[in-house]
Amino acid sequence: MKRVTIRVPATTANLGPGFDAFGCALSLYTDVTFQETDAGLEITGCDEEFTGPDNLAYTSYCAVLNTLSEEVRGVKIHIDAHIPICRGLGSSAALLVAGAMGANLLHGSKLSTQGLLNITNAMEGHPDNLAPAFYGGLTASMVDGGLPVSVSFPLHPDWEFLALIPDFNLPTTLARSVLPQQISRADAIYNISHGALVLKALELGDEKLLRNAMQDRLHQCYRKKLIPDYEKIEALVRTTGAAFCLSGAGPTLLCITQDQNLERKLSKKLDSITEKNWQMLPLRVEFQGAHVRNAE
Repeated sequence: MKRVTIRVPATTANLGPGFDAFGCALSLYTDVTFQETDAGLEITGCDEEFTGPDNLAYTSYCAVLNTLSEEVRGVKIHIDAHIPICRGLGSSAALLVAGAMGANLLHGSKLSTQGLLNITNAMEGHPDNLAPAFYGGLTASMVDGGLPVSVSFPLHPDWEFLALIPDFNLPTTLARSVLPQQISRADAIYNISHGALVLKALELGDEKLLRNAMQDRLHQCYRKKLIPDYEKIEALVRTTGAAFCLSGAGPTLLCITQDQNLERKLSKKLDSITEKNWQMLPLRVEFQGAHVRNAE
C-alpha cells in the first residue's frame, strides 16, 4: 500500500451533562489522503497556515510512526475537510484520527484501534470526540491510569439531529478558559444524574426525558455567554419540543428531535431573532467510524 485515504466523521461531544465524556459521530466528513514520498512534507487542501509540521494530521502521523519505531520520511497529505474548523464538531479530532490511521495502515496495520486511541488521546487530552470518530455511533469515555476507556451505547433509530452552525468560530482554549476550577457537590450530583438519564433517553427515544436530562451545570451555563443569541435560540428551540445543547465547546448548537419538520419550523423564525448568520444542517448518526475510503 503506497497511498491511502481515510474518511473520518464529524463528532459532537458532551451532549449536555456528559462533559468531556459523551460523544456521537455525525454524517459530516473529512477525508485525508496520505502518500509517502522522498520529498519531505507537503500538505494541500487547507489554508497555508495549516500546511506546516504542526498540522494535526501530520503530528499524529508522526506520533504513530514513533510508536512503531519507524523512520519519519517524506509524506504528501491532502485534506478534503467538510467539518468546519473551531465550531464544536470535532474538526481537530478528525485530523488526529486520520493521521494515526494513515500512518498505521501504510506501515502494516500493527496497532489496534485502541492503540491508536491511546496515542491520539495523549495528544488531545480527552477522548470524548476521538472515541466516536474511531468507533462511530454514541460513546461514553473515561481516562483510567492515563489511558482512555470507551464503550458504545444504543441509539433509538428515530432521532434527528439538526446542527445550527454560526459564521464565527470559538477556539476550544477560549471556551475552556471561562470554566470554573471548582464546582459544588450539588452541581456534580446534578450532572451525574442527568448524564445517566441522557444515555437512557437516547436509547429509548424518549424526547421529553432527553429534553429535561440534557440540562447541565458544568460548562454550558458559562460558555453560552461567548455565543451571541444563545438564549434566544434556546428559547425558540424549546418551543418546538426538541432537546437542545452546545455541540462540544460550541459555538455550534445542536437540536435533537424526532420531528422531521424541525428545520422548517425553525427557519421561519431563526433569522428574525439572531444577529449572526446561522446555517441549519440536518445530520444523522454515523454508525461507521473512521475507515479507509481508498487505498492503492
